[in-house]
Amino acid sequence: MNERASNGLVGWLLISLVLGYAGILLLAPLVMMILGAFKDGLQPILDDLTTPDALSALGLSIRLALLAALTNGVLGFLAAWVLARHNFTGKRIFNALVDMPFVISPVIIGYVMIVLFGRVGWLKDFPIKLAFSVEAMFVVTVFVSLPFVIRELQPVLATLMPEHEEAAYTLGASRWMTFRRVIFPSLRHALTVGVMLTLARALGEFGAAAVIGGAVEGSTETATIFINRALLDRNPSAAYAMSLLLGVIAIILLIAMNRIRHAGGRHVHPN
Repeated sequence: MNERASNGLVGWLLISLVLGYAGILLLAPLVMMILGAFKDGLQPILDDLTTPDALSALGLSIRLALLAALTNGVLGFLAAWVLARHNFTGKRIFNALVDMPFVISPVIIGYVMIVLFGRVGWLKDFPIKLAFSVEAMFVVTVFVSLPFVIRELQPVLATLMPEHEEAAYTLGASRWMTFRRVIFPSLRHALTVGVMLTLARALGEFGAAAVIGGAVEGSTETATIFINRALLDRNPSAAYAMSLLLGVIAIILLIAMNRIRHAGGRHVHPN
């Protein structure tokens, strides 16, 4: 689609409306968070972020996010490949279920896990005790961040022309070499963006992790749960500090994703 210069009154009104909408919903909370965090200077922020509880919560969030990104990076790649390259009974249903984390509240996911794996749950005799554990928090974090890698890869896989692969096979390349030298270079940017989206979503998870983990201080408390507890404890300084840190990480990921998408667009060649 070609961009057009907005010279008319309607065009400028539309641009103003969109910018105002974005400013109110996106920029205003960010500005208020920064102002609140730096109200008493930089030292209180450093003090709040270096307490044992804050470091424990942040460390747990980072571990869960990295593990979820790694898991969904591998399994999401396989799922996207199957959806794009194979026909099987129930494919449409499976494809629709991929988007389930977008429409179901994370709190409900945490509650369902308790119903299944709690002390009186349907699967209470499951060998691994998942209810109110870090392992359960990992499972729900993987679930809520499931779609990102799949949905990033699917459109790219759909555009790949089979002629290139057939040419590689004709020249004697093995399936693995064809994948590594012909297919994967076209997918790596989308895969990287999908993994980064997964990482960002996992870092920001609150509802499902709080319900299934129990929000035990120093044990199953993530950075977002720490923020909630700080607010309940009337400790806005700690809440602002952790919110600012997570916000900075999110902005860094956003900038990196945009750069990767731009680089991927530059390296797309017509078939």
